[in-house]
Order: sequence, then structure tokens, then C-alpha cells
Amino acid sequence: MSPGLSTPVSPVDGPFLRATRGERPQHTPVWFMRQAGRSLPEYLRVRRGVGMLEACMNPELVTEITLQPVRRYAVDAAILFSDIVLPLKAVGVDLDIVAGVGPVVAHPVRTLADVAAIDDLTPGHVDFVAAAVRSLVAELGAVPLIGFAGAPFTVASYLVEGGPSKDHALTKAMMFGAPEVWSALMRKIAGIAATYLQVQVAAGASAVQLFDSWAGALTPRDYRDHVQPHSAAVLGAVANLGVPRIHFGVGTSNLLGPMADAGADVVGVDWRTPLTTAIDAVGDRVVQGNLDPALLFAPTEVMNARAAAILVEGRAARGHVFNLGHGVIPTTDPDQLKRLTEFVQAHPLD
Repeated sequence: MSPGLSTPVSPVDGPFLRATRGERPQHTPVWFMRQAGRSLPEYLRVRRGVGMLEACMNPELVTEITLQPVRRYAVDAAILFSDIVLPLKAVGVDLDIVAGVGPVVAHPVRTLADVAAIDDLTPGHVDFVAAAVRSLVAELGAVPLIGFAGAPFTVASYLVEGGPSKDHALTKAMMFGAPEVWSALMRKIAGIAATYLQVQVAAGASAVQLFDSWAGALTPRDYRDHVQPHSAAVLGAVANLGVPRIHFGVGTSNLLGPMADAGADVVGVDWRTPLTTAIDAVGDRVVQGNLDPALLFAPTEVMNARAAAILVEGRAARGHVFNLGHGVIPTTDPDQLKRLTEFVQAHPLD
């Protein structure tokens, strides 16, 4: 057992999983997207000279990095350290994560032949991920591990654009102008993501989250027609595995209802949407979120006051998991994040 970790109760009975099931937890659970990352000096030390994808493919390093925020903050859940394009790399797509840019694909997808050239994912492609998950489950004890995958639209955008995009023009051009290529690509990615999540759950992950970083670029109609069925296929592939399914998108205030309908048990809410509005939109589902990450740069009393307001709003939902409304900003003071964690965990539920 690593220093700072203990096993007072089983993960099934812990606050995070109780909240995701809509049960009353011991306290409002809290974890943070991108909680293991560039804001932690210990992360920077172990990543020095190691590329992102190289780090993600090293089970020992993945285990260490995933555990770092649990040790430092005592959050209620860990999330597997990885990247949403890792499964593509595992099946042989020629890509790299370029510092200051993001994922860059050498040969963007344009045709049905390009789609056919992408192999389907098998568990053997990501045996290093399964090894990391097994190692983490053994280390974490009572702290549940969240597995994750990139949602089909976001992953498709990288493949079509060749890298990050502000307007997703090429992606939408394919979606509208070459629907047969688009559908084939989305089915391919959905199959890869489904297998990837199944591998993580089989190895011991207690929950999964589907990240749709770029879905906010879509209208509700286009999301429902061209994206939702494929996200639903991913979430449906793990529906009978006994783990909660979290669905999170950035800038998706107009898509929260359709995203919930894709099969989410928990809907992540970014900071732009009031939690009360989100609760109305997602119906009888648990919500996750949604403090503005920039508030960690405010005075502690200001940050805590905003967190308290979110905790009160969350009481109206079937269940509430506290989180930021997006990832931790790299220049965040780790001590401030710890103060926020302690404040949330100590806040009365009533």
C-alpha cells in the first residue's frame, strides 16, 4: 500500500459510488478532471524527459501518476492517467502528442479506405492499460478508479482535422457532405472506445467516463442525428457491467438532455451552465461538477463560497459528485486544490 492510502471501507460503499447510484453518501464526493497533471511538482519530476504517450504506455508510471493526487488531496476517486488518443496509437494510427499543440495525426482521415485502414481494438492492443488498472486497484483499496475514453465526435475530429481545431470545419464538412464516410468513422471509433472501456472495467475500474471535449461545437439537432447514436453505442457496451457511466462535454449546455439520453448515469456539467439549469435538463440523473477552474486562483474564501453554492444547488439532483467544470489549470496551486477538497468533504449534506 502506498503512503497516504488506506482501506476503511470497500469501494462499493464509498461516497463516490454511492453518489453515482443516487444513494446518500457520507459526504459529497469530490475528484477533479486532470487532477494528475502539470500542477503537481511530483508529476513534473516523473514526466521529465518522458513523452506523453510513452508515459501512458508504461504501467508503472501510469500507476504512480494516477496515485499522486490521491495521496496529496485524498480525493474520493482516482482517474486513470492516460490520453483519449491512446487507443488510436495502440491500433497503429500514426499520431503523436505535440507539446503546446496536442494530438497531431500524420495522415488525416478523408475516405472510406482511410477508415478501413484503422484496425479494430482488441484487448491485446492495450494489455499495458489492463496491467496499470490491476496495479492501481491493488494500491487504491477503498478509493474507486475511474476509467475513461474519448467520445466518438472528439476523437473523430482529431482524425479528420489532423489535430486540434477551433471551428471543426473539416469534421463538419464530412459529417454533412460525406455521411457514409462519417458514419463508418464514427462506428469504428465507437467500437474502439467500447472495447477500451470494457478492458478497463474487466481489469477492475469501478466507473467510466466518456469525454466529449468538442461536442459543444454542435447544434442539438446535429448532435442527435450524427453523434448521439455513436456515443450511445459506447455507453451501451458497458451498460451491463455494473459500473456507473459518466458523460462529460465542454460547452454543452444546449446538449445536456441529449447527452443524458445517450445512456449516462451521471452527466458532467461544465462551468458555463448553472447546476440548477443542468439538473432540469438531465432529469432523474446524477450530476457532476461544476466549479470554474479559474476560481482556484481567487482568494480561498471566494472559492469556497462559490463551491458552497454549487453544493447547495446539487442537493436538488438525484445525486451530486463535486468536480470542476473542466480540467485543473496547469498553473493551479496544489495547496489551493487541497483546501477545496477538504472544504467540499467537510460541507454538511443538509
